[in-house]
Amino acid sequence: MERLVIIGNGIAGITTALEVRARDPRVRITVISSESKYHYSRPALMYIFMGHLKFRDTMPYPPTFWEKKKIELVHGYVEEIDSSDQKVRLASGTAFSYDKLVLATGSKSNTFGWPGEDLTGVLGLYNLQDLEKLEQLVPNASSAVIVGGGLIGIELGEMLHSRGIHVTFLIRECSYWNSVLPDEESQMINHVIRAENMEIVPSSLLAEILPDSTGRVRAIVTEDGREISCQIVGLTPGVHPNKTLAQAASIPTHKGILVNQYLETRIPNIYACGDCAEIQNEVEGSSRVESIWYTGKFQGETLARNLTGERVTYDPGIFYNSAKFLDLEYQVYGTVQKQNPDDTHYYWCSKNGLHSLRLVERGGALIGVNLMGIRYRHRTCEEWIKQKLSVKEVLPLLGEANFDPEFSKRFEPEIVAAFAEELR
Repeated sequence: MERLVIIGNGIAGITTALEVRARDPRVRITVISSESKYHYSRPALMYIFMGHLKFRDTMPYPPTFWEKKKIELVHGYVEEIDSSDQKVRLASGTAFSYDKLVLATGSKSNTFGWPGEDLTGVLGLYNLQDLEKLEQLVPNASSAVIVGGGLIGIELGEMLHSRGIHVTFLIRECSYWNSVLPDEESQMINHVIRAENMEIVPSSLLAEILPDSTGRVRAIVTEDGREISCQIVGLTPGVHPNKTLAQAASIPTHKGILVNQYLETRIPNIYACGDCAEIQNEVEGSSRVESIWYTGKFQGETLARNLTGERVTYDPGIFYNSAKFLDLEYQVYGTVQKQNPDDTHYYWCSKNGLHSLRLVERGGALIGVNLMGIRYRHRTCEEWIKQKLSVKEVLPLLGEANFDPEFSKRFEPEIVAAFAEELR
């Protein structure tokens, strides 16, 4: 009987396990994780901290589910991969043989060797261990500095703010996340952050984290010499693929663990998927790392098909992402680039500055949709882009996409009128 071993129980690893089981009831499946025995929703970490959920509420499946599915869960740290012997060894000394091995080791928080980054009070926000550390720090903290302006940073900021801790964001950009968002949407986020009495220090870089007499954080210093008092420093300038285990096993890596479009590494019978994988496109001569929940799920589904006898390439489809900046919801579909001379942007913003829609057209076809404070149906926006509709063709269809609650204000008449003027 073939044995599949999966290292990592995030969305990519668990999707692989479940999809393989659905296709093959005979294969032996073992999932190993050093973070937690049971799979949970990582985006829900903030809601555990804020008291909205218990850990058990974040588990999509009850503990008894895994036994019924005949999937063995192992809580342990993999210390070594022996590809010649086809074994993985745990720090406990236990070894597991495999016929096929999947690396779904996720990401690690970025650090840049700042002086003081190992002090008590400095942390990222990626896993349960980070959450446990944060719980220990909060009772003795009144202020925090978050280094990095992005999706993880805003989550950590909201979490600390909910406990009455004053939050300052230290960002290298001139406006929050404007390395990704167009300027208008970025300014909207600045507004909602400051409206909650949180501070933003733009165009600033961290130089050093200072200790007190006990070895705990007391302040940070920026590169221009400004000192900001704090007891917690959140390092959230993004993440990078966790490739440590692969490197130790001489599995080829670059930014991430190198795989082809079938999610195969260059070592026979070893695969990688999710945040840790760097997918190479040999035809285009390009590669990419995708650190998004839904692409991790898609990769797991594709890999399961390849593990069970099919031969299919990974296709993420049209890009999609969603997030919340405090109470401000954000959605993006397709391609929304800040500066591309080939693109035409149509932008509308409500009078109160808390709702906006951006449609991006290239060569007469819709290529991107950006929404702030308004929710549109994923499949509807995706179909507009797939069908290469023009913005003029999309305008009458906006109402069909909106899925805000029944009694929420609908902005489509205002949007259509505003865009109609631009399209004349």
